[in-house]
Amino acid sequence: MFQSLNNSASALTTQRLKMDTISSNIANATTTRGQLVDGVWTPYRRKMVEVQANGTGGSPFSQFLNDEMNAGGVKVSRIVDDKTPFRPVYDPTHPDAGEDGYVLMPNVDITKEMVDMMSATRAYEANITAFNVGKNMALKALEIGK
Repeated sequence: MFQSLNNSASALTTQRLKMDTISSNIANATTTRGQLVDGVWTPYRRKMVEVQANGTGGSPFSQFLNDEMNAGGVKVSRIVDDKTPFRPVYDPTHPDAGEDGYVLMPNVDITKEMVDMMSATRAYEANITAFNVGKNMALKALEIGK
């Protein structure tokens, strides 16, 4: 009975982390000094959240045990950097401009980030609804027992 609540709770946690990561990407969309690599500043690199089903991976026995225990839900497997190239923008007055006048800008596309944010928000809302339905069913089952 409580497995559905656990599944929704894991999805809520995952979607919240996705929204936090997207917010970080949007906040750093113009950060030209994100990371120091070999003594040279590189722009902020977009982060992405990788999600996998709970119970995947591990030894065959642990996989079998998780399947038998009906372990469900999702978890964040890792946060990775987007390897798409940085955007060159011509701005010779920028302090980080090269000799050619171009500045490397982060590989963050605000439109894509907003679409991802809306998707994560909708998934979060759907999981809240599923959680509340599961909770109400549990409460109704307890009322039957009275």
